[in-house]
Amino acid sequence: MTNPRKTTTTAETTADTAPTATDDTATAPATAVAGPPLREGQSPEKVVLAHHLVIGGRDYRPGESVHVSPDYARQLRGNGYIARGRG
Repeated sequence: MTNPRKTTTTAETTADTAPTATDDTATAPATAVAGPPLREGQSPEKVVLAHHLVIGGRDYRPGESVHVSPDYARQLRGNGYIARGRG
């Protein structure tokens, strides 16, 4: 059997793996999202927490605002972790 994998030289690998500034800014959201990442086409939702919560190893206190994905906000709302809005 032969090895079908192509070996590349160092010059070829550095040219392929060099990041560009436009790639990083296009994929990075404007705000940091706690919890699960956003799906394609979603925008983060700002919520106010009603109870102490640990998301991704970070403590969030009651009354603190956090940006989360809409799906995660729906889950938190159903479990009672999001403060009720005044209205």
